[in-house]
Amino acid sequence: MQCTGLSKMRDYQEDNRMENTKKSTGKMKEKQALKKKVDWSGSLIVASFAGAFGSSFLYGYNLSVVNAPTVYIKKFYNGSWEGRYGHVIDGGNLTLLWSVTVSIFSIGGLVGTILTTPIVKIFGRKYTLLINNVFAVVAALLMAFGQLAGSFEMLVLGRTVMGIHAGVSLSTLPIYLSEISPKEIRGSLGQITAIFICIGVFIGQILGLPEIFGNESLWPYLFGVIVVPSLVQAGILPFLPESPHYLLLEKQDRNGAEKAFQTFLGKEDVSREVEEVLAESQAQKSVKLVSVLQLLRNRSVRWQIITVIVTMACYQLCGLNAGLAIERLGRRPLLIGGFGLMVIFFVILTVSLTLQNHAYWLPYLSIFCILATIASFCIGPGGIPFVLTGEFFQQSQKPAAFMIAGTVNWLSNFSVGLLFPFIQNGLKTFCFLVFAVICLAGATYLFLVLPETKNKTINEISQAFAKRTLEGREMSQFSSETKSSEEQEHNFPSTVDNGEIKNRII
Repeated sequence: MQCTGLSKMRDYQEDNRMENTKKSTGKMKEKQALKKKVDWSGSLIVASFAGAFGSSFLYGYNLSVVNAPTVYIKKFYNGSWEGRYGHVIDGGNLTLLWSVTVSIFSIGGLVGTILTTPIVKIFGRKYTLLINNVFAVVAALLMAFGQLAGSFEMLVLGRTVMGIHAGVSLSTLPIYLSEISPKEIRGSLGQITAIFICIGVFIGQILGLPEIFGNESLWPYLFGVIVVPSLVQAGILPFLPESPHYLLLEKQDRNGAEKAFQTFLGKEDVSREVEEVLAESQAQKSVKLVSVLQLLRNRSVRWQIITVIVTMACYQLCGLNAGLAIERLGRRPLLIGGFGLMVIFFVILTVSLTLQNHAYWLPYLSIFCILATIASFCIGPGGIPFVLTGEFFQQSQKPAAFMIAGTVNWLSNFSVGLLFPFIQNGLKTFCFLVFAVICLAGATYLFLVLPETKNKTINEISQAFAKRTLEGREMSQFSSETKSSEEQEHNFPSTVDNGEIKNRII
């Protein structure tokens, strides 16, 4: 009997092993099949790069391009003012005028963000991006020919129009890319936006060198260059399909949506994708969207809202107006590490600028620190805040969350553009320490509060934030209990002392 039981147990274990082997083999086959299915079609790659080059690249470029020719643009402002009014503009008003020129880009961006929803609904994703190129070309012409016309107003107006372009493009491009890509690579494809923002910042710094366009005679070409990415995008996008989601849900064009899916996914059978879009649409119809005020009042997502505000504010206030490594390393280490490195390079930059006349190699160290700061920004803060906003909230809360994030983003950008010239005048070479403090504060907050969100569901992320809330309540409760016990101890001896005194008096 014992032998029979042992043999049955061995058979049972063997069956379990075979079943587990079959399951693991099946999972491996599923993964291999998934990898085969998720191919990057040529149309998808072209659409991604053309869209990002004419949209997010220009956003990054226009953030940094105004830095290099500052001295020459101020000189142009002085000259045009003197020619018009017979005297030069005083220093304070010149600084204010320059601050408005830089920061008005963000006001335009906020306007563009607000305009995006109705424009996208009427014209679709692709044609919104195409129409948006008109703003870029008009802005480039205004800024490039402002000096020739002797009108600084043209430069200010051009920056405003360019901001509208940035607001529309940063809102429309992520929608278009997410709707034309397979869901398995949607996150990685979405990072193209962040990558091209960083590339734009870098190219703006390079073209602004005195040896290229960053000199008195050639600085208008820095703004004229803007037409190149716009024309490239305008020449490519018409040959690509519209978003299949827009065709199917807004235009009720099932055949058009199927053809668009076939083009972007590189396969004939797209019935599964069409049905998924229809099912998603039905699910969203039953979801009641949350307003911004309702989201702000929701205590269960309080830490998520604070974290989005902090990351978005630091994203702009860190002094620079992520790549595919996000999926490997996670959001938390890249954000904290990126801001931490920026603190280090800002401090070194401050030292090198302060002592630059003491050694011939210190100016080169300053250039290295600027490039290293840009690189540190790109590895984490450059794109992760937008990713986190999408991961923190449920579908019904996302529109309100993105509205909050976008508003904080543009207003913070406006604050930096408006205040930095005054900070620079006041602190001179120590002005970058302000950004170092902001980055340090942001990194500290994220280290204490932000959980890792990579490969986590919304429920898991919410639970992680809920732990922070419970820990905070327990700490406050502990401190209040400690305080009350200390008060009791403090009152006890006083009572005894009073009793002793009373006894002595009696």
